[in-house]
Amino acid sequence: MRSRSTAVLALALSAVLAASGGATAAAAPTPPSAPHRPGPVLADPHPCAGKPGYTCSFLTVPLDHRRPGRETLRLQVATADNVEAPKGVLLFLTGGPGQPGVPFVDGVAARLPEVAKNYRLVMIDQRGTGEFGAIDCPGLQAQVGTSDIEPPTPEAIDECARVLGDRRHYYTTDQTVGDLDLLRRALGVRQWTVDGVSYGTKTGAHYAAFHPENVRRLVLDSVLPHVDQGRDDLLYAASLRATGRVLRDACRTAPACGFDPAKDLAWLAGHRKDAVLVWDMLVTYEFVDPTFRDAGALPGGAGDAVAAVHEARHGDPARLDRLLQILNSGGEDRRIYSAGLHIATACGDGWFPWGTSETRPARRAAALERVRRTLPARATWPFTADTAVGNGFVQECLRWPWARHTTEAPPKISVPTLLVNGDRDLSTPLEWAYEELRRIPRGELVVVKGSAHSIQYGERGTKGREAVNRFLNG
Repeated sequence: MRSRSTAVLALALSAVLAASGGATAAAAPTPPSAPHRPGPVLADPHPCAGKPGYTCSFLTVPLDHRRPGRETLRLQVATADNVEAPKGVLLFLTGGPGQPGVPFVDGVAARLPEVAKNYRLVMIDQRGTGEFGAIDCPGLQAQVGTSDIEPPTPEAIDECARVLGDRRHYYTTDQTVGDLDLLRRALGVRQWTVDGVSYGTKTGAHYAAFHPENVRRLVLDSVLPHVDQGRDDLLYAASLRATGRVLRDACRTAPACGFDPAKDLAWLAGHRKDAVLVWDMLVTYEFVDPTFRDAGALPGGAGDAVAAVHEARHGDPARLDRLLQILNSGGEDRRIYSAGLHIATACGDGWFPWGTSETRPARRAAALERVRRTLPARATWPFTADTAVGNGFVQECLRWPWARHTTEAPPKISVPTLLVNGDRDLSTPLEWAYEELRRIPRGELVVVKGSAHSIQYGERGTKGREAVNRFLNG
C-alpha cells in the first residue's frame, strides 16, 4: 500500500521499498498449500548480476495451489551466500502489491547490516512481479503506475482484465502464501524469520497466521492490517482522516506555522474537483519530505505541502498545482512495479462497499452509491465521501470482472512480532498499526516520530532500525 511516482524516482528518493454487500469469502478454511510430492528446488543457481554475495535461482510453483495442474509460474529468488548464518534465514517481503524483491536485496542488506550479517537474507519476486514475471498492463502502467489512489480510465482497467483473462483468480495473497511455503521447503529450513514492509506486512502476517509453526519471529514495518475487520480498509478512510492529523502535527513543529492546515484542506476538498489527486499527491509527498514543510525538498523550492495547501485555500494555487504536476503518478517500469499485479491482488483480496470480487459487477455501483450517501463526515474529514469512493482501489475494483476472492486469514497471530510505523505515514497510517497490534498477543509497537513510510528502508534517523536490530539480534 503506497503511492510513488516517476518524478519521485527521478529525484532518487531513498524509500524504494515501501511502495495503498452480498458476496461471501471463499470457503476454504486454510490457505492453498502445495500437495505432497517431490520437494521443491531452487533451479538454475547463478550469481545475481551486479549483486556480489548473492545467488539468484528460480522456484517453480503451481498457478493455483488449490488445484495444482500443468500450469506453473517461475519465480526469481535471491539468496545470500552466507549459508551458515548463525540466526538462520530471514525472508524479506516487499510492498505494493506490485514490487519484486530481487532488485532490492543488496539495498536491504546495506540498510540493515547487523541483520544481514547474522541472517541469511532471502528475497523473492512474488508472483506477477519482477524481471521474469511482471504482469504487463500498459494502460495502467502509463496512467497510475504505483499509485493506490489515482483512478485509471475504464479503458485501462478493461485492457488489464483482458491481459489477465482467467488467470486473474490466481494473483492473490493466499496464493503467494503457498509460494512462500514452497520456498521455505526448497531452502531446507523448518523455521525462518519473516520481515515485511507495507503490503509485505499483510503477506508476512498472512503467512504467520496460517503457518505459525514455521515462523520464529515476525517484523511488520508500515502496517497494513491482515484482516479487514470493518471491511472498509480499501475505502482508505484511515488515510483520509490521518491526513489532517499529520498536517496539523507538521504545522505545530517549530517554527509553528500559525494556521490550521486541516481546515484549509477541508475547504479545498469541498471546492476542488481534483480532491482525489490532491490526496494522492500528499501520500506521495511523504516519500520526498516527511516534514511536509521543506520547500527545498523539490527543485526550485517547490516543496512544502503545508504551505501549498494554505496558499491554495487563500486564492493562490500555484504551489499546489506545481506539486500535483511534479508528483503526478504513472509511467513506472513494470519490472520494478506491476500495476497489473496491484489491481489483481487488491480486487481479489479486498472487501468493498459491494462485498468482494465475487459480487456480480452489475450490483456494485448501487451499493457504492448507498455508501457515498450515508458515509458520515467524520469518517473521511478533512476529505469527503466523494474522495473516499473515488479512490483508485474502489474505482478499479468496481469495474474489475468477477474473480475468486482470497481465503480469509485467521485473525490472531501467535508468534513474537515487532511492529514499526512512522507517525507521518499516510500510505499505511499509524492507526492501522494499532489495529493490527490488538490481534497479536506477543506483539510490540515502536512508533517512529516524524517518520513516514518504510522505516527500515526510508527512515532518516535510526530509532526504527535499531528497534528491528534489537528484536532480531538481541
